[in-house]
Amino acid sequence: MDFLETACEAARIGGRILDEWAHKFTAREKNPSDLVTEADVASQKAIFEFIEARFPDHRFLGEEGLTHGDESCPYRWVIDPLDGTSNYVHRFPYYAVSIGLELEDELIVGAIYDPNRDELFAAAKGQGATLNGEPITVSERGELGQALCMASLPVRTTREHPAVQRFLRVLEAGQHVQRTGSAALNLCGVACGRIDAFWSQSLKPWDMAAGVVIVREAGGLVTQIEDGTFDLEEPNLLASNGTDLHGQLVNVLD
Repeated sequence: MDFLETACEAARIGGRILDEWAHKFTAREKNPSDLVTEADVASQKAIFEFIEARFPDHRFLGEEGLTHGDESCPYRWVIDPLDGTSNYVHRFPYYAVSIGLELEDELIVGAIYDPNRDELFAAAKGQGATLNGEPITVSERGELGQALCMASLPVRTTREHPAVQRFLRVLEAGQHVQRTGSAALNLCGVACGRIDAFWSQSLKPWDMAAGVVIVREAGGLVTQIEDGTFDLEEPNLLASNGTDLHGQLVNVLD
């Protein structure tokens, strides 16, 4: 069975569940600024069951406490059943289902589904990236002063926090800088040229796995903020269109 096809179908399944729950969920709090809903759990359960039925020997890691499988298996699915939970809770239409696949710690497949726009971003290593089946590429902007950048900041952070200071430095140097609440969709935005760059130092593996594959296959570049090699287990990411803009951001963010 094709891995990419499976990821895409599973992402759509998760998206349908989010739609079903959108008007009936009740929210409970992990902490004051990190809401979780029953939709998270229902979406993850359906995604896991769908993929596990096809690949029963594979490992799984999911946002809602999902760890499953024999560590000897080289394949690991990394699942975020609802990226942008606070947006979802507040009915702000910027959230998605994100599903990535690793082979021996190398990201090889990514699928991200935005149920609000019915947009499915997908990529497999060496096969390019698509949006609803059509090829996508990153933008060509090479100047920070002309760029639209996105950032993820820690929840309930203070103005003195280094992440906020980085945001302000880019705000002064770039054309536009925004914070939207969904790392997965920000990475998709970079991949299809809607956004020129995205950075964060507060992400989890499930926030990044699928999007990194999609950005890379669309022609973009993913590193750590300091320009070091990207590591899924580290909460440190800078994704861009791969032009001179990347180095300019490294200099401003470092």
